[in-house]
Amino acid sequence: MNANVREKLKDKKRIVIKIGSSSLTHPETGYLDLIKLEILVREISDLRNQGKEVVLVSSGAIMVGSKTMGYDRKPERVSQKQACAAIGQAKLMMIYQKLFAEYNQVASQILMTKNTMLNNLNRMNAKNTFNELLHMGAIPIVNENDTISTYEIEFGDNDTLSAVVSALIGADLLILLSDIDGLFTDDPHQNPDARFIEVVEQLDQKLMSMGKGTTGSKVGTGGMATKLTAAEISGAAGADMVIANGKDFHVIHKIIQGKSYGTLFLANPKDEFFLLDYLEKQNKEW
Repeated sequence: MNANVREKLKDKKRIVIKIGSSSLTHPETGYLDLIKLEILVREISDLRNQGKEVVLVSSGAIMVGSKTMGYDRKPERVSQKQACAAIGQAKLMMIYQKLFAEYNQVASQILMTKNTMLNNLNRMNAKNTFNELLHMGAIPIVNENDTISTYEIEFGDNDTLSAVVSALIGADLLILLSDIDGLFTDDPHQNPDARFIEVVEQLDQKLMSMGKGTTGSKVGTGGMATKLTAAEISGAAGADMVIANGKDFHVIHKIIQGKSYGTLFLANPKDEFFLLDYLEKQNKEW
């Protein structure tokens, strides 16, 4: 069964790939890992050459900005984070555009907040922009608009953002790459008997409760809880989702080839109003 459902990943046409900060930087220094970035760009460019549409949700703006300005770690004050985001986002996009241009691809930038989705006009405009960019053959690179985001309007993590983007554009596959191999029955760092789960056919409360609101990385913001939420959102919108380790970005083409990497969450489509209902509910809790 696992092999059969994995084989179907070869046919996915509109793919969202989310990269966490920990997958983009050297753990020893916090600076960008340019070799890994080049591999990421090459992998995405090859997907484009196969005729697939790809959206990249990329973290890293605050980290890049803070390192550029000489901070040893991510700043704590909101104003410092926003200033570092303004510096880091520009630098990160410059690097992405340069690398993608080497493979004859065009990178574009989209920055979002919760208001982008909750406001009907903003949401429609964002959807139209995504569709037009993909029609033109560009690669949208998405991040939360950390420069202006405050607690009231931020998604808070790019796992949720990537799932919302997947639902907005009608993607058929979401790939979350982080510093974990996938979903386990328990925390494998704490419990040596924790079993790896290869395929999740249905997300139930038992599985959702396995999510831990922590992350093994000092630079990331999303733990397993946010990834399971992302699986719920993207699955309801009709997209399969894979959680896999971003240590080696070559895993991207291996996933698309149907090889058994990471945990595959099968889509369980719901009505088209699910995303709006979810966002409205979360907005009251946020």
